[in-house]
Amino acid sequence: MRATAIVIEVLILMGVIYCFFLAARLTILDVGFQPKYDRFLRWALRIVGAVLSAFFVAHLTLFYPRLLP
Repeated sequence: MRATAIVIEVLILMGVIYCFFLAARLTILDVGFQPKYDRFLRWALRIVGAVLSAFFVAHLTLFYPRLLP
């Protein structure tokens, strides 16, 4: 049960962070970066997203309350 709750919570958090990253990418491209930098920007945001997901998984597995004693 604990593992399922952690997976669901990580999926929700990553969905929210994906929306923030998409908004940041669109903002950066609207500010004036040329489309040729779009590939680099996607890779950079994917790497940051992977680091954030590893952070969330590590912290949720360590600090998520146990349901059974």
